[in-house]
Amino acid sequence: MNSRQIDPSTPTVARARAILAGSSGNFVEWYDWYTYAATALYFAPVFFPKGDQAAQLLQTAAVFAVGFFARPVGAWLMGLYSDHFGRKRALIVMCAGTLVIALTPGAATIGIAAPIILVLARLMQGLALGGEYGASATYMSEVAGKSYRGFWSSFQYVTLIGGQLAALAVLIVLQQILSPEAMDSYGWRIPFVVGAALAIGAYTVRSRMEESQSFTKARAEGAPKGSTRLLFKQHPRQAITILGLTAGGSMIFYVYTTYMQKFLTISAGFTRVQATEISAASLGVFMLAQPLFGWLSDKVGRKQMLLLAFGGGALATWPIMNGIAEATAAMTAFLLITSAMLIQSAYTSISAVVKAELFPTNVRTLGVALPYALANAAFGGTAEYVALWFKSRGMEQGFFIYASVLLALGFIVALTMPDTRRYSRIMED
Repeated sequence: MNSRQIDPSTPTVARARAILAGSSGNFVEWYDWYTYAATALYFAPVFFPKGDQAAQLLQTAAVFAVGFFARPVGAWLMGLYSDHFGRKRALIVMCAGTLVIALTPGAATIGIAAPIILVLARLMQGLALGGEYGASATYMSEVAGKSYRGFWSSFQYVTLIGGQLAALAVLIVLQQILSPEAMDSYGWRIPFVVGAALAIGAYTVRSRMEESQSFTKARAEGAPKGSTRLLFKQHPRQAITILGLTAGGSMIFYVYTTYMQKFLTISAGFTRVQATEISAASLGVFMLAQPLFGWLSDKVGRKQMLLLAFGGGALATWPIMNGIAEATAAMTAFLLITSAMLIQSAYTSISAVVKAELFPTNVRTLGVALPYALANAAFGGTAEYVALWFKSRGMEQGFFIYASVLLALGFIVALTMPDTRRYSRIMED
């Protein structure tokens, strides 16, 4: 393995290059992950031909959730690998699940095998993404530098949102150049092919990245190797903190990003094209807001930002979701979604660094990845399914209450934790 590392004297350009390398695969993995959600309106009838649109989307949402339950396994395996062998090696991981989805025939051709293959492909994506989050969050936080750690590490969510935005952008272009019939027939497969091609470029960039100083220093000093037992025995409070923050944080993130496109269609009455365009525009603002909120956390502290995100989110979810459902103009829906996303930016921008700063180097990747993946599977991955379940039962507003309660719990967790900017376990600058 390349022994070069990021050291304290690293100039801004070199640090930015390391952040780019650490986030490049993150962009691709999340592009792949969200391409499924962005194109579900088109391929749901292909894999699940029976039932009305709501029933078809409910089944695709269930498969979407299945992928999340593979993420803890990926987080556990790659978290251990990263803490034992380095952040760089763990980040050079790609996934073939996207290409499998692109090439799988529909149920009309191969019957029950079609949805089975779809489930397996989502499991493959879940394993890859589960390992991706912890390794990239840890690496980017370690190479970011003490003074601007919130700012630099926020680019994890810039690329995360950028991946989703890219998926929507590809879909918008296809909607403009292909007829609705062509989109339903084969056009929805094209974004999956694009994702497979992007993986090649990301692999090339990451193969040249440098190791973080935190890892190389811990290895040189002979720090004990991390393990699952060591994580939960010595750092149970930190693990529980991540579980509590992620439950509400991931759930509301998927409401406004993944589920919103469908909510705009089946609840607010917008067309599929309008829903895609509104989602893309709001995601663009959301992405650009991340470095600003990350920078603010370097000035005022991480804890204050978390209290804003969870407290503000708990109060705003009910009126905002009701407002979107009743919106008749695209601009109204866009402004409401964007306002909700800006509140959540106080959490998403520092999601990586807050988690990484809680743990010592030898268990940092596993500590970041595993509790996050568990809570994300339970609450983030099921957000869309739970929302559609409430709607199918004629109780859509019940989901708004559910979301507000989880955010309120996150607020309580944030109240009880230290400000990780002041008490960070990342000692290297």
